[in-house]
Formats: sequence, C-alpha cells, structure tokens
Amino acid sequence: MNRSVLNRIAKEEGVTLDFLSDGLSTGTIVVPKNKKRRVKRPVGIGNRLRTKVNANIGTSPDSADLKTELQKMKAAEKAGADTLMDLSTGGDLDEIRKAILDQAQVPVGTVPIYQACVENVSKKRSVVDMQVDQIFRVIEKHLSDGVDFVTVHCGITQQSVERLKKQRRITEVVSRGGRFLIEWMLYNKKENPLYEYYDRLLAIAKEYEATLSLGDGLRPGSLADASDRPQIQELIIIGELVDRAREAGVQVIVEGPGHVPMNQIESNVSMEKTLCKGAPFYVLGPLVTDVSPGYDHISAAIGGAIAAACGADFLCYVTPTEHLSLPGTEEVREGVIALRIAAHAADIAKGVYKAEDWDRRLSKMRKNLDWEGMIRLSIDPERARRIREKNPSHSKKACSMCGEYCVIKNLEDLFRT
Repeated sequence: MNRSVLNRIAKEEGVTLDFLSDGLSTGTIVVPKNKKRRVKRPVGIGNRLRTKVNANIGTSPDSADLKTELQKMKAAEKAGADTLMDLSTGGDLDEIRKAILDQAQVPVGTVPIYQACVENVSKKRSVVDMQVDQIFRVIEKHLSDGVDFVTVHCGITQQSVERLKKQRRITEVVSRGGRFLIEWMLYNKKENPLYEYYDRLLAIAKEYEATLSLGDGLRPGSLADASDRPQIQELIIIGELVDRAREAGVQVIVEGPGHVPMNQIESNVSMEKTLCKGAPFYVLGPLVTDVSPGYDHISAAIGGAIAAACGADFLCYVTPTEHLSLPGTEEVREGVIALRIAAHAADIAKGVYKAEDWDRRLSKMRKNLDWEGMIRLSIDPERARRIREKNPSHSKKACSMCGEYCVIKNLEDLFRT
C-alpha cells in the first residue's frame, strides 16, 4: 500500500501510522484501493476509524442511462459518501463501470455476478447455464478495470441451501447475487463455485490488491427472518473464509443484514466481530421495521446508528425508494445524508477522533445566533440554507419558530443587564 495514502488516512483519522499499519496487518482495518486505480479520496474502514457510508448507484433493465448514473455519482459524492458501488444490470455494463471508475473520486465497488448473469440472459441463455470460468472471467475483468472492492457471495453452500429450505422464511432470499447462485446450485446440483474455488478468487484479488466484500446472500429481508439459522450458518462460513483471506494476504470486509429488530442489532454485530475475528463489518442499514416504504432511509438510519455504535464500521445507505423503485438523484442525496447522520451519531458514542468537536463548534454558532456559521457547519448546508431563506425572519437574529420569544436571544439580553 502506498505510504503517502496511509499517511493521509492516518492524519484524517487522528491515529498513528503504526496503528493504521497494525490494523491492516491483522485485518481489523482495510483500505479499498485497486493497484490499477488512483483514488482521489481514499478511506480506511475498520477499528477505531470514522464510520464510513457507501452509496449504491447503477442502472436497471428499465432505466439504463449513463448520464443519469454519473449525476447520481456526483450527488452521492457531494453529499459526503465515502465509497460508491455500481450495481448496474442494464445497458452497456462495461461502459458504465469504466465511466464511473474514471470520474469517481472515492473507492468503487461492484457485484460481478450481476454481469455474469446479464451476459447469459442477453444471449438468450438461463442464469443456470453460467460457466465457472465465465464467473471468474467477469470478476477479473472488473478488477482489471480498477474496481477497488467486489461483493462476492462465497458463504452460501449446498448445506446452507438445505437449511434455508427447512427454515420456511417469509422472504426466503432477497439478495440478487445470492439468488443467482442458489438457482445455479440447485439446477446444476453443484457447490457454489465462489466457495469451491475460493483460492482462485483470492489469487485474483491479491494480484490487483483489491478488497473482497464477503456478501451475505442469505441476509434476512424481513424482521421475522432475522438472526435465523441460515443467516448465522452463512456468517460462520464467512468467518472461516476471512481466515483464509488473511492467510493469503487479501483484504476482506464482511457484509451484514438486512432487516433486523432493534433489540437484535447488538447481538448481530457482536457475532460478526467474534466469528470473523474483528473484520470490518459492512451493514445494509439495517432496517428496523418492514413498514416504512417511502421512508426506508429513516428506518435504515435508526438501525445504522445502533449498529455503528455497537461496532459496525461501514454503513450501506438506503434511499426513500428502497423496495419501490430505482432511486433518482435526489433520493441518492437523501439516502447519503440520512446514513451520514447515523454514522456521525455513532462516532460520537464511540468517541471517534473529533466527532464531538463538530457538534461543539455548531452549538457555539447556535449560541451566538450565527446563522451563517450554523448553516456552513451543518451536515447538509444546501438544505439548511434553503429552509432558512424561505423563513420570513431569515434576515433577523431570531427564527420564525420563536420570533421575539427566542430563548437564546432573550437570555443573552437578560444576562447583559
């Protein structure tokens, strides 16, 4: 890893270079960065570092406009996303990925199994007709293009599929990558190739110095399915795969649920940290209720704050359109901000370097009724300014909520008498 990159990350995180290097050597910290790509805003993810937020973008078969995806990418970065994932399944996937890699300032991840499946479907073949070499060829293509981290669903096995059948879940499989592999395994009556040929995968990742994100293909898609046997068995297998990745010198992240009741989040984080020996934990939300379509970014922010405060390191955003449609630029921005609030709230609870200082500085601006300072320091200055300027009292010291009864202003006047 480039020493100047590590020095920059250590300085931003308020840790020593030795601490960062030790975390990288033990696997409790990762720096997703492909050796073939220059990342303008590299990040460290893991133990005692600021909680990071990922934004998913990407096309679908019904909406495959590259210009739109690049607009989403820029909106996510402007809103403060630390990483991006291109989950495209529509249009020219190679062109879309390369354009995002070329223009993105942050680390970029992908899910290569999507492209392997799309290629088969485009040739009028079924997903179950995928060849093992084809799957690995697509993975290598993504890494050769410069992708910094890839989600690979290696923890699904024949045994766990049998357990899934017996579990009788409400929402059996909600992971697209997991579903593709399970369908392939059941039809071909063979083991998951990403599990069976895991050493081959490690060799490719090591060649490009890329990070593997071990996907949770059996994650719960509803609260009723959370923390069940298939989910936990997959996590046990992933823990074993983490050991093998570290032995091979490959950086690895562990992905987590999903939909999880608030009272189960702490135990889910604790299990991952124990079974995966401190590997950085990357959670989707988690959503704490199933009844929030249209507001799933709020549900995810609640779960994300709890998960990160309990030790999760990396939050995947959820947008207001989750479960409903492909997000637009505004939904991408809202999703990033919601999960950044969650991440920051958790960082305060964890005592992360300078997290509380941000709030202290803004509070001083509030005390002084320094509206411009408050807006500048807020997590979303554009929205804060927009709200302030449509306020009929925006040119005055007080706001329209209290007006002449402003507590801060009146107490200030009182204390000066």
